[in-house]
This record gives sequence, structure tokens and C-alpha cells, in this order.
Amino acid sequence: MNSRESQLKAFDRLLTIMEELRAQCPWDKKQTLQSLRHLTIEETYELGDAILDNDLNEVKKELGDLLLHIVFYAKIGSETNDFDIADVANEICDKLINRHPHIYGDVKVDNEEQVKENWENIKLKEGKKSVLEGVPNSLPALVKANRIQEKVAGVGFDWEKPEQVFEKLEEELAEFQEEVKINDTDKMEAEFGDVLFSMVNYARFLEISPENALERTNKKFIKRFKFLEQKAKEMNKSLKEMSLAEMDVFWEQSKRLK
Repeated sequence: MNSRESQLKAFDRLLTIMEELRAQCPWDKKQTLQSLRHLTIEETYELGDAILDNDLNEVKKELGDLLLHIVFYAKIGSETNDFDIADVANEICDKLINRHPHIYGDVKVDNEEQVKENWENIKLKEGKKSVLEGVPNSLPALVKANRIQEKVAGVGFDWEKPEQVFEKLEEELAEFQEEVKINDTDKMEAEFGDVLFSMVNYARFLEISPENALERTNKKFIKRFKFLEQKAKEMNKSLKEMSLAEMDVFWEQSKRLK
């Protein structure tokens, strides 16, 4: 691995390149915080894909793309004298020191849960009116549900045992089925939301990432369905021409794929 000196040299190189691009490249000159935003979101999802695929070389590349965006934002901020990369780094350093009194102070903790509780309590002392202020509104709903539950659990609003959460999930499923029988679409949607929220909560207790779990299933389904499409193509058939029984044969074969 690179030495600290080499790491700092590489980061300085990136800062220099960013300054040159901002001064000389027509595209880079035009960019604003707003124009970069959607690109940053895209890069974040690409990093997420690489992590799920456990492609470490791709993770390295995507981290570089994200790092470029951070440096880019900081460069734009420096041009208006609002902030620069040193301000960005010092801000997070100060926050980490303040929120880790068990490392940089005299607070004692015995486990990870106590660290999380301290973290949320410190944020409230910093002036936040709600522990939920740190949950971005634009997060995908599944991720947001998980973050909401983690946040409130950090201040003690949580179930005690996984069994209790599963019982709640069963209760929500029963309520959902009742609305299905009545066929009230609005209430069905509301109850289905409660079911999903409870499932996310149960996954959290089992230390499963619901987002990762669902994406694994998405990828698995896509792979199997593409196998099915390929087999149909080899038979010179479209899927619409095949019976469910015929498709099921290939679907079962697809399950044996690695």
C-alpha cells in the first residue's frame, strides 16, 4: 500500500488537475453545484453496484469518480469564497472528534449500540430539533425506512427483541389482507406500506440490509430471465408463444447457474 506521503502527493495532484481543468476546459468551466448534482447521484449508484458485485477494482475506480466530485464542489465553493477543500476536510474532522467522545474524550462505552446512542444525543445537543433531520428527503423509500428506524433506535425508540418485530410484521400482514378482501385500493396501499416498513425493521434486527437483499434478488431475477429469453431465442420462439410450463422448465434450469 502507498505511504501517507504518497497518498498526500496523489491528493495534491488531483487538486492541481482540478484547478487546471476548471481554468482551461470549456465543459469544466461551465459546471455548477446544481449541474453536478445528478451526476454525483449517478456516480454514487455506480459505486453501490460495484460494491454489490464485490468488484474491488471497479470500487476503486468509482471511489475516484466520487472523490473528483467532492474536489469539484470544493473548487466551486472556493471561487465564491464560501469554502474550500480544507474547510470541507476540517469540518468533517471536527465533527468526528466531537461525536466520538469515547475516543477523544473521557466517555466510556461498552458496545456499538452505546456509540450510536451517544451519536444521536450529541447531534441533538448541536442544535438539531429532531433525530430525523439527518434523513434526506430524496432517499429511495426503502433506504429511507431503514435510516429512519436506525435513527430513532439510536435514542432508544425501538423493540427489544426480533420476535416482537416479527409479531408486528404478522399483525401488519393480517391488516393488509383485510383491506385486500374489502378491495379498498387506498387503504390497501397504506397497509402495504406498513408491511414493508415492518419488514425493513425486521431485517434491521437480523442485521440484513434490505436494500442489498432486494438488489441481490433483482440481479438474480434478471440473470434468470435473460437465460429464459436466450433459450426461447434458441428455439426460434418468443416468450409469448411459450406456455408457462415450457418457461418453467428453463426457469428451473436457470436456478442452477452460478
